[in-house]
Order: sequence, then C-alpha cells, then structure tokens
Amino acid sequence: MTHILITGASGYLGYQLGCRLSQHDAVTGLDIRPKDDSPFPIEQRDITSDDLADWMDQEAFTHVIHLASVLEPSRDRERDYRIDVDGTDHLLAACVATGVRHFTLTSSGAAYGYHPDNPDWLTEQDALRGNVEFSYAWHKRLVEERLADYRQNHPELRQLILRPGTVLGRHTHNLITRLFEGKRLIALSGASSPFVFIWDQDVLAIIEQGVRDEKSGIYNLAGDGAVTMDEIANQLGKPIWHLPVPLVRFALGCGRRLGLTPYGPEQLNFLRYRPVLANTALKQEFGYSPRKTSAEVLAEFAAGLQVTSDA
Repeated sequence: MTHILITGASGYLGYQLGCRLSQHDAVTGLDIRPKDDSPFPIEQRDITSDDLADWMDQEAFTHVIHLASVLEPSRDRERDYRIDVDGTDHLLAACVATGVRHFTLTSSGAAYGYHPDNPDWLTEQDALRGNVEFSYAWHKRLVEERLADYRQNHPELRQLILRPGTVLGRHTHNLITRLFEGKRLIALSGASSPFVFIWDQDVLAIIEQGVRDEKSGIYNLAGDGAVTMDEIANQLGKPIWHLPVPLVRFALGCGRRLGLTPYGPEQLNFLRYRPVLANTALKQEFGYSPRKTSAEVLAEFAAGLQVTSDA
C-alpha cells in the first residue's frame, strides 16, 4: 500500500498535485488553511505541531511530498524561520520515526543565491549560497543543509530534491508574477535579469514520476532557455522602465523606513543576479524533458493574463 502525504496541500501546486495523485493512490494533505470540496482529505494542522509524528504514525504514510514554504516573506522573520526551517526539521524527524521511505522536497533555484559571480548556467554541483538578506533563499539553503545531514545519518529515507526556477502556468499568481502584472515592467539598468521558467504542469509531472519511481537525487527544474525582462515585456505587450540602481536602492530604503515594504536596498541582488538553471541532469539522469521552453511557458502565462483582462 502507498499512502502519500502532501504538505502545503491547499496551495496552488499542492492542491493540483493532490487531485492528480489521488486518482490512483491514497493521498492525504496537510495545511494550516482549509480547502472546501477537496477530492482528497486535507488535515488542518501546523507542521510544527507536537503531535505530528503520532498522527503520521496512525496514518502510516509511505511517501511525503514537502511543498509547504513561506514564498512571500512576512515582517516576522522568526515566524518564517519557524515554518520553513524548524518545520522541515520537525517533519524529517517524524518521517524517520514513523518509517516513511521516500521524501520529496521542492527547494528552489534561489538556494544558489543571487550573486554577481554565479555561473552563466548553474548545475546541481554548484555551491548553495542563498543570501541571508533574502529569507526565502536563505531558508532554502538551510533546509537543504538539513537534508544533507539526513542523507548521511538516515540513508533509509530516500530523498528527491527538486530546485525549480520560476514556476508559471496559465493561472499562476504569486510574488513573482506581480512583477509582470502591472501596467509596466521595471528593470535595473545594466542588468539583463534573465528568468528561467518551468511550466507548472511539468512540475506536477516531474513530482509524480519521482514519487512513483521512488527516484532520489537533486535536480534543477527549468524549461530550455532563458528570457530577459525586455523579452518578457515584449511578450506581455507592456512598456518597460530601466531604472538606475541608485534610484531603486533609495526608493527601497524609503519604503522600508516608512513600513511600505518588507524589502530593503540589500535585496536589490534579487533583480540584478537571478540564478539561471541548467536542466541537463533533469533530462539525462532523471529522464524527463520539459514539455515547454522558458519562452513557451511565458507565452502560456501571457495567454492567461489576456483572458483575465478580457473578462
């Protein structure tokens, strides 16, 4: 018998994945947010709850897919750390204690960090240098370090770690897509800011294949190619402003002081030095070729925006 636990099951990817897997397997979701009319059960529970292991033992899970994460940092960094890092620690300990045999984590290309000396194309062998000033990237790095410890000390728990680029689909709406949804796009002068996109349906198919085949290893998830902010603006049919770095740094500093944004000037590197992910290992070792290139994923997202605006 296979019983799959999906954390973050009420979220955008988690819910789609649960609907997909529950057609053939026993699936239970876990999330702090309720979800009405779900075709699979979703337990409303905090991932850091003291009775997590007891509940998982009763459910006899064989596979865990850990999607729960704080994508958009709050103003409470300690809270975000508790959810992202402590929560994963808690879940891993419960997996080992209850005999889970396969663990899938959606990490992020952000774990490599936003640095001017990043290689043109990052591979899975490149160092994880997630920036401490950008909590999402920092937490992904710390979580992967915890998983490396578990691979050494608990090899019985097989691990599949996926590092997606920017996940996009026709109906995606999140922190990243808000960069593209305004009347105009903003880029930094002198920075190409390339994006690698991965189609949301490709991500779901990759996770399903990884769980069914109980694959292990670490893989970047990205469609072929990369697109710049200018190419994104052209695809979306929107004007783009190229602003000087000092101006944006000043604006972010003012916004932080006035409480208008949780982001400060130290996070400019998010826009300047985006990690560009190579997908060679995904295709040659994992055995999956993304069905859409980065440019085609962007076109799919643009079509969804057009439908929304027409409505």
